[in-house]
Amino acid sequence: MSTPFPFTAVVGQDDLRLALLLNAVSPAVGGVLVRGEKGTAKSTAVRALSALLPEVDVVPGCRFSCDPASPDPGCPDGPHEAGNGTSRPSRMVELPVGASEDRLVGALDIERALAEGVKAFEPGLLADAHRGILYVDEVNLLHDHLVDLLLDAAAMGASYVEREGVSVRHAARFLLVGTMNPEEGELRPQLLDRFGLTVEVAASREPDQRVEVVRRRLAYDDDPDGFAGRWADEEAAVRARIVAARELLPSVRLGDGALRQIAATCAAFEVDGMRADIVMARTATALAAWAGRTDVLAEDVRQAALLALPHRRRRNPFDAPGLDEDKLDETLEQFGGEDENDGDDDPDGPGGPGGGGGQPPQDAPDSPDAAEAPAQPEAGEGGEPQPSGSGAGEQSAVRAAEPFRTKVLSVPGLGEGAAGRRSRARTEHGRTTGARQPRGTLTKLHLAATVQAAAPHQRARGRSGPGLVVRRDDLRQATREGREGNLVLFVVDASGSMAARQRMSAVKGAVLSLLLDAYQRRDKVGLVTFRGAAADVALPPTSSVDAAAARLESLPTGGRTPLAAGLLKAHDVLRVERLRDAARRPLVVVVTDGRATGGPEPVALSSRAARLFAADGVASVVVDCESGPVRLGLAGKLAAELGGTAVTLDELRADSIAGLVRDVQGTSRRAA
Repeated sequence: MSTPFPFTAVVGQDDLRLALLLNAVSPAVGGVLVRGEKGTAKSTAVRALSALLPEVDVVPGCRFSCDPASPDPGCPDGPHEAGNGTSRPSRMVELPVGASEDRLVGALDIERALAEGVKAFEPGLLADAHRGILYVDEVNLLHDHLVDLLLDAAAMGASYVEREGVSVRHAARFLLVGTMNPEEGELRPQLLDRFGLTVEVAASREPDQRVEVVRRRLAYDDDPDGFAGRWADEEAAVRARIVAARELLPSVRLGDGALRQIAATCAAFEVDGMRADIVMARTATALAAWAGRTDVLAEDVRQAALLALPHRRRRNPFDAPGLDEDKLDETLEQFGGEDENDGDDDPDGPGGPGGGGGQPPQDAPDSPDAAEAPAQPEAGEGGEPQPSGSGAGEQSAVRAAEPFRTKVLSVPGLGEGAAGRRSRARTEHGRTTGARQPRGTLTKLHLAATVQAAAPHQRARGRSGPGLVVRRDDLRQATREGREGNLVLFVVDASGSMAARQRMSAVKGAVLSLLLDAYQRRDKVGLVTFRGAAADVALPPTSSVDAAAARLESLPTGGRTPLAAGLLKAHDVLRVERLRDAARRPLVVVVTDGRATGGPEPVALSSRAARLFAADGVASVVVDCESGPVRLGLAGKLAAELGGTAVTLDELRADSIAGLVRDVQGTSRRAA
């Protein structure tokens, strides 16, 4: 719709609105990452903010939105003379998940360069977003190299393009806003740290507030212009307050006491690096300017910490973001600045005027963490527990052992899936391995192959002297080989034969290690468990490895071993996933001791189920969990029927001596 939903009509979401407004006051804060479940007004609030930003003056005809008062001396469309410009509204540029690097940073128009002999640079979205908002919905699904590029540009305030003989630098200062649903996977901690602020949003549990959300949304859908008109005064007030805060910002004083509190807070929460200290300082300063003050108070430091530190506390993908507010208050009190000035609280509150439309403040949402598994009765000792529909024979969940660095498990062959770090694949990035005719827009020119394709036709094209006539059908696209992410589907035996607490702890630790490896290699993961009389999909394929870790941690054990049911369930999951994402190749990791005791003819059924994977050519690995002095070797037989390989828990470790010896022996046999 052409008329955005009014920013001041958004119900609740105080932290979200405040974080966006602080970035509007001071873009140096570094943007905001909005995390939350679907349907929580994330996108609505971001789009509404663009209508609040003041208009910008630009040099007429400049594709890079130079300020006529101080034009960029290095502008590719320049040089510009300082003078009068034209005004236009601030832009909000959206970066789609499927965008290419060329679309983001811009690129040389290769066809025009070859046909006309000119270096024509086509600006990308970073140039369009200069002096406005760059909005990335589902930023966690964006390719990592694109996230790196846009975060680098946001940090430096400029974009540098070096490719195909083009060297371009242009200003790229924008308010960066990313939204994500944590259920679909987390950003790497290194990328999380690059966002200035983060906000967790959730739907209100207060019925009256939910009623007001629905009422306003329906009114807006029925008459967008009329609804926006009813909030025009509130919008104008916030717009004026943003302008006033921007003018006041250079006068705000960040005293030594506030700086000491900022440093002590970052040290107390063991935040890596110094970026958190700098972001907190800028945020606290913006908070003071937003409140109309020229001094930073302890309340500004506290609010800045709540916005700038939670996402920097994650040390691994299984840590939940968050901040201990009691510890924060103790630190601020202990290191209270002596030069702090007393001041009256801002009557409008940090959320700004009209933020909730008179609605009551939103209650803190319930913790998003998964509910703990209900306590299970302890299984008796001796023998494998008998199956029972009432849960008899179950053992309570045991904690996983500490994760370790695992061997690299990969899918053989050459794929074409999403960029990642596990298996070989044809990708847009990597080493050049050949050339082909382009399918659609040409992005990576293979110059030698293009010349070779054009050379035999020069006489027919009337060319007898030096030079080369190149036509569109001569162009060749470079093919490159890199790494892809795979679908790693874990099939975990949770039966009574695995239920010894020490062994199950080791098994969970091994799967947790493989999950961590999958996170680092940009894989999707899924989890199938089998025990008792059936198999269950504990987690459908997802990019959220932390969700898989949570399900694994609460996994109970006990009952017989329906191995065939587990394999058939995994085969069905792969069939459905193949329809959704045919390019992503699967790797099945079966974690079991190889025993099959559940159902009629369990051994024969398990063998037939395993051969389905071999017939489909699915890469598989069996993690042999058998222990004790007498071993049956059933996991090895299962691996052979799957057409895969078997490794023990010890051999799974990257630094395992047994695994190294086996690899050397395997290499020697292949060489012979």
